[in-house]
Amino acid sequence: MPVYITQGRYTRDAIKGMLVQPEDRALEVSRLLGKVGGKLVSYYVTFGEFDFMVIAEAPDNAQMSAVLLAAGASKGVTDLRTTVAMTSIEAKGAFAVASDLAPSFKSAGG
Repeated sequence: MPVYITQGRYTRDAIKGMLVQPEDRALEVSRLLGKVGGKLVSYYVTFGEFDFMVIAEAPDNAQMSAVLLAAGASKGVTDLRTTVAMTSIEAKGAFAVASDLAPSFKSAGG
């Protein structure tokens, strides 16, 4: 399954709510991913530009998009940024295919 790395921020209302009633958000994220056949790999609370980072697997981009749209529609998170990740073996394969394609590609203005 494809791997996705998502970073985001909690809204002010979410932070206020979690101060009143602390909760482990990994459980809810795992449940949401499970509904589309995905899996939570890791959930981290982070310092800096983003408040959390999720590493997840999902069957495909459409299913992961649905998870992100559902989370983004909530009032608890904002500024979601997702990157599709691949293993080094997958990247090696991509480079091998690209090496065959590159000589036949005509660049813009070329």
